[in-house]
Amino acid sequence: MPDPVADPADDPRPEAPVEPAPNECCGSGCPLCVYDLYAEEVARYREKLAQWRQRHPDAE
Repeated sequence: MPDPVADPADDPRPEAPVEPAPNECCGSGCPLCVYDLYAEEVARYREKLAQWRQRHPDAE
């Protein structure tokens, strides 16, 4: 059965997270560095994008 969401306007493409600026990392080896959090956001974004592309195979 096809996915009921056929119009990309009703199911917008996920937006990539914004990479932290160099001055956002203090360089002290924090357990939850902004770059670690960014990497997690990128992984979630890629997963959502792959799912979106399956629903919209003709989209770029």
